Amino acid sequence: MKIAVLAGGLSAEREVSLRSGRRVAQALREKGQEVIEVDIDADLLPELRKINPDAVLPLVHGQVGEDGSLREVLDVAGYKTVGSPSAAARIAFEKPIANQVAAAAGVTVPKSIVLPQEAFKSLGATALLESAISSIGLPMVVKPSHGGSALGATVVKTKEELPGAMVTAFSYGSVVLMQPYITGTEIAVCVLEDKTGLTTLPIVEIVPDHDLYDYDCRYTAGMTEFFVPARINPDIAAQANEIATKMHKALGLKDISRTDLIVDATGNIWFLEVNINPGQTETSLFPQAIAAAGLDLGEVFLKLITNLDR
Repeated sequence: MKIAVLAGGLSAEREVSLRSGRRVAQALREKGQEVIEVDIDADLLPELRKINPDAVLPLVHGQVGEDGSLREVLDVAGYKTVGSPSAAARIAFEKPIANQVAAAAGVTVPKSIVLPQEAFKSLGATALLESAISSIGLPMVVKPSHGGSALGATVVKTKEELPGAMVTAFSYGSVVLMQPYITGTEIAVCVLEDKTGLTTLPIVEIVPDHDLYDYDCRYTAGMTEFFVPARINPDIAAQANEIATKMHKALGLKDISRTDLIVDATGNIWFLEVNINPGQTETSLFPQAIAAAGLDLGEVFLKLITNLDR
């Protein structure tokens, strides 16, 4: 089978995407597949026409890869493609909208304020920030309303830190999401979909060096400690698995997803976000969950590709 693995692009997550692409491409080659790695750019469709792949596996992170745009293009061009449909991707990519879907599905979601940059500029930044602190309290998390790898996210502990955190978040997008900082055990639940239904993989517990599981902690070896399976009681684990499968269904996702959650000191499980295209690097959560389940990375992705004919 000839498989085109798409990676790279021009987003801030380009290097992570390339690492994910290389790793999965090699895993598929070890399973005897013909794999062509494609660093996406304006020549993507002409390049795919030359390759004429039997299937396309997008591992592009950031906006183009995860907001449904790339999938829309691939569908229009008629390629069999692994991953969520474009409409579902668009909803999952926008954190405020995904939060609304989660709340409607009965999942506990942190209180949030969504603030466009234009409103921040035109309606009085100082007054808006004071109101946000009064509403949400400190500490809080300030992050772009979309995007991955915690790029542009900051834990704000004092009111003096808030303006700088807003500037950082706006540098990655025009809309900012502000939420309370919830302390507890951060976990990730990975979901695989096949002909028989949905399967949750062993839950990954994340213990970063920083207050936030940020870009450095995600992709620098040694900056985060992982426990797979997570050190949580079986009842909490069962609830977390249920939330992840519920979100996969509610958002209309397909093939693969990762739901990020945090368990507070009282055992409440809070929804953070869903990722439709999880990283596959050496330090990424999905490959750790796959390994803990006794599965092989290449076999998992080959099965996803084979299932495209279902």
